[in-house]
Amino acid sequence: MNITEFLNVLKKEKLEIYTDPSDTICYSFDAANFKEQPAAVIFPRNTQEVSLVLEAANRFQVRVTPRGAGTSLAGGTIVTPGGVSLCLTRMDRILEIDEENLTATVQPGVITFDLHQAAEKKGLFYPPDPGSVKISTIGGNLAVNAGGPHCFKYGVTKDYVLGMEVVLANGKIVRFGGKVIKNVSGFDLGSLFIGSEGMLGVITEATLSLIPLPEEKRTMLVIYDDLNAAASAVADIVRKKIVPATLELMDQDSMRLIESFRPADLPLDAEASILIAIDGSFEQVTKEMKLVEQICKNNGARELRVARTKEEEAKLWEGRRSANGAMSQACKAFVVEDATVPRSKLAEMIMKCKEIAVRYNLPCAILGHCGDGNVHPHLLLQELSAEEWERVERAVDEIFRAALAFGGTLTGEHGIGLAKKKYMNWQFSPETLEFMRLIKRDIDPNNILNPHIML
Repeated sequence: MNITEFLNVLKKEKLEIYTDPSDTICYSFDAANFKEQPAAVIFPRNTQEVSLVLEAANRFQVRVTPRGAGTSLAGGTIVTPGGVSLCLTRMDRILEIDEENLTATVQPGVITFDLHQAAEKKGLFYPPDPGSVKISTIGGNLAVNAGGPHCFKYGVTKDYVLGMEVVLANGKIVRFGGKVIKNVSGFDLGSLFIGSEGMLGVITEATLSLIPLPEEKRTMLVIYDDLNAAASAVADIVRKKIVPATLELMDQDSMRLIESFRPADLPLDAEASILIAIDGSFEQVTKEMKLVEQICKNNGARELRVARTKEEEAKLWEGRRSANGAMSQACKAFVVEDATVPRSKLAEMIMKCKEIAVRYNLPCAILGHCGDGNVHPHLLLQELSAEEWERVERAVDEIFRAALAFGGTLTGEHGIGLAKKKYMNWQFSPETLEFMRLIKRDIDPNNILNPHIML
C-alpha cells in the first residue's frame, strides 16, 4: 500500500483532502464502539472524483471506506489501519423530484429528512425513516438497507430503489435501472449493492420511488401494565389484517430514560406502551382507529391516548426518536442491537433479552418495531471496565443465539459491519459465506473497499 503516491495523484486533481490528525480524528469513529483514525479523509464533489479516488486506490492498493454522516451502529464506517475515509457528504443534492413519474433522483449525501420534506412539498411521500432520519444520508441508508418505524406497512429502503449509479473498486462507473417500475432487463444488480455496506462499490446517485402522501394520519399511545399483553395486542392487530403505518414498542426502562431526556408525557409506571400511527384515506383511518382501539382494550390496555393535534403527535415522535440520545445521557456507553424475529416470536424474544440482561447484571432498555419483529435491546454500561465489557459481549452472544433459534436474523436495519461479523457463520452455511466472498473477490479483486467488515 503506497498512501503517499496515492495522495499525490489526487492532490494534482485538486480533490478536497485532509491528512492532519486534528482534522481526521473526527472521522475515526461512528455511532458504534469502534475507533480507527484514517490516514486521510477525502471529500469528492461528484461521481468523476469518486472514480478518480477508486481508480488510484486500486492502483496503489489503498484501502477505502465509504462514509456518510457516520451514524452507523455496527462500525461500518470505520477504516482499516492506514486506510482512508471517502466521505460523501459534499454530494448532497436532490437532483430532481419528478411528479409525473413519482421519483426522486438524489446524490448519496442527501439527508433522509431533507428528502422527506422536499417530497412532501409536492404532496409525495418517501417512507423509509430510520431513527437517525434527521442526520443519516441516503447513501448510508442504501448501504445497510435501512428501515425504520414505517417498515411494517411500507417496506424498507430497497423497496424504493428504481435505479442507481455506482463506482466500482477499479474506478469504472456503471448504471442500472431507471424511472420505470417494471424493469427485468438483465440481472437485478441494484439488489447486489443495496445492503452491501460499501464492500462492492460506491453509490453516487439513486433514483427512488415516491408515493402519494396519505390523506390522513392519526397517532395514539397505548399504555399497558403487562408487556406480554402489549405483544398480544400487536399480534391481534396483524391477525385482523390491519396494517398500521407504525407499531412502535417502548418498555418501562426506555420510557423512563426518554422522559428524563426529552419529556413526551410517557407513563413512567407502565410496563410498556405502543406508539401506533394509522394513515390512509379519511374513511379508512377513522374505521381502523376504532378497530385498533377495541383490539387494544380487549388485550388489557390501561389507557389509550389519541394525539389531538399535530403538536401532540410530533411530541410523541420526538420522544421516541430521542431514545438513543436519552441512553447516551444515562450511561458511559451503550450497545444497541437489532435482532429481528418472526412477529409471532416477538414477546418471547423481548422476555429473553430481559432475562439475559438480568443474568449478566446489565441495565437493559428495549425498543422495537414490533410490527416487523425488529427488537432493539440497549445494554447500558456504567463502568467501562474490562469485566463489564466481557459481560456485554457474552450477553450479546446470547441475544443473537436466541434470535437465530427463534428463526430470526442478525440485523434488521443496522447492518453487520465490524460489530456482528463474528456471528455470520452462525446464520449462514460455509457454502453461502463462500459465495458471498466469491462475489466480493470478483468485483473487488484487490480487496480495497471496506475489506474488514461483514465477511
